[in-house]
Order: sequence, then C-alpha cells, then structure tokens
Amino acid sequence: MPEQRVQRDELGAFLRSRRERITPDEVGLPPTGRRRTPGLRREELALLAGMSATWYTYLEQGRDIRASDQVLDALASVLRLDPHERGHLFRLAGRTPAPEAEGPEPLAAEMAAVPLLIQSHPAYIIGGNYDVLSHNQAAHELFPNLTTTPDRPPNFVRWVFLEPAARDFLVDWEPEARALLARLRTLAGRHPGDPRYTRLIDELHTGSPEMRAWWPRYDVQARHGGRKRLRCPGRGVVEYAYTAFHVAEQPEQTLVIYSDARESGG
Repeated sequence: MPEQRVQRDELGAFLRSRRERITPDEVGLPPTGRRRTPGLRREELALLAGMSATWYTYLEQGRDIRASDQVLDALASVLRLDPHERGHLFRLAGRTPAPEAEGPEPLAAEMAAVPLLIQSHPAYIIGGNYDVLSHNQAAHELFPNLTTTPDRPPNFVRWVFLEPAARDFLVDWEPEARALLARLRTLAGRHPGDPRYTRLIDELHTGSPEMRAWWPRYDVQARHGGRKRLRCPGRGVVEYAYTAFHVAEQPEQTLVIYSDARESGG
C-alpha cells in the first residue's frame, strides 16, 4: 500500500477515535435517544465544524482529498484536541502546524503542588522546552542560580549552557550538556516554529560556542532518568540518582526527582 494511502488511513482512524470520545452533550447537542456507536455522528461533527457531511466522511474514509489549515483548525476545535493532538492531526493531513501561541506553558495546580509534597528530595517540573514550571526549596538550594530569574521562567537548558556556576557544579558538564541538547532537539522537532523553542535556541546560539558547534550534529534523545555527579558546597562530589515521570495529560511535562545515590542504595 502506498505510503500516502497509509497516512490517509491513519488520519481517518485518528479522526474517528477522537470523534467517538466526544459526547453530544459536551458540544451542546440535544439528546437523540439511543446511539449505535459512542460519541458524535459524522454529520454532527461536520455541522459543528462548518463542512459538508459527505466531505467529512470522505476525509475519515481516507479518500484522496486535501484539508486546508482552516478545516483542520475547525476539526481540532470541535474535537477538543490538545496541542500535541492538534500537531499530530496536521502532520497526518500533510500540513505543517501553525506556530503555537507564546506565553508560559500551563501547569495544572494539582501538578504544581507535587514537588512541594516531596520537599525532602529536590524536585521540579519542566515543560517541553525545559522551562522550570514548579520546584521545591530543596531544588532551589541544590542547583545554584537555577530558579533565581525574576524576569522570566527559569530554564534548565539555559542554566546548563549559560550559567557559569553550572560548569563547575555539573562534574561531567560536557556529556550532560550534549545529552540535554539532544533531548531539546527531539522536543523542538515536534513544535516547528513555536517561539518558545526558537527563542531559546537563538539565545543559546548567541551565548554558547558549544551550542553553535553541537547543534548542527542533529543528535536526538528521549527524556529518561539516570545519574548526575554534582559538586555540592561542603559535601564535595555527590552522585545523585534522578527519576523522570511524564505527566499523563501533558506528556512533554516531566516531574524530575533527585536523591543521593548512597542513601537510595545505589
């Protein structure tokens, strides 16, 4: 089966799965009795998105038709897609998602409170572009100058590459920085044109010769847990184990928790 047909079939399956999870009452439609299938009917979705039911049916059936950005935006709105789902929809339709809106990445209040609940361990939550969205006092004390940026959100990548103290604090600075940059590239690739990423990347290019040397290598890497050797005042070099937990509703947001490897049995 040609690749384009496979992609059209995947687009149809994705639309169908998202249509079936939206109930009529969620979009203000009156109840119509018992339904054979869950979610919205095709004609209901088409009406809400401002298109013909026949045209939408062709799209869901994987027919060889092209959807405009306006049509995809309308479908994304009615289907209540989050930014990651919206991007996936555009890519399946062979379109490039428009840049996402500027501004701080939203973090649910119940998630923002989690680092505070584990105050004995340094913990923070980072967004997709490594902005530190929430942190506890232990993290503030462990990482010198990471969270002292009153004019903008603290950012872990910016701290590693542009904060002079980070180079001494991170014992293995170069491999840590290379791996971090590979993870940033992976995430930035999912958000082409997003100013939150382009602005950070431009800032790193301006301020870091290592960034200018390493970025063209196109290294990529997924986020994961691991170990870091940190040079702590009064304690010398301490090896920390850290664990990364992805937030269910926002998979690019990550809760990171540190513990002394000696105390955790490492």
